[in-house]
Amino acid sequence: MSDIKKFYVGQSDELIKEFTLEDVETYARLTGDYNYVHMDEVKATKSYFKGRIVHGQLVGGLISALLGTKLPGEGNIYLKQSFEFLKPVRIGDIIKAKATIIEINEDKKVIVLDTFCINVLNEVVLQGKAKVLVLR
Repeated sequence: MSDIKKFYVGQSDELIKEFTLEDVETYARLTGDYNYVHMDEVKATKSYFKGRIVHGQLVGGLISALLGTKLPGEGNIYLKQSFEFLKPVRIGDIIKAKATIIEINEDKKVIVLDTFCINVLNEVVLQGKAKVLVLR
């Protein structure tokens, strides 16, 4: 667990993942989200996205993994998260999640972070803010 005093505004960390077909199929099975834009290449090709895309919340889960394992790390509590989905993520895309501390409330032991997911073209595909309770 983390001591709130070891964090500072501007501190950041990142996590990188390739989203696979197995990831998409597992997420659909776990959540029940079988929307054809994720699951059916033929129908998805005729859609707005012109092909299959990864579930937005699955991509957002990379932010959760980053916050839970790196910044602020294990044993902390996710209080709030906002997401804005800016670009589709395709099966096989490699995505970098990045979080940067923008505010620290030492009395409440709360950290606020800007959160982003970025593709290999350095395009932001997802952005938002997170609030995390730092436990000792």
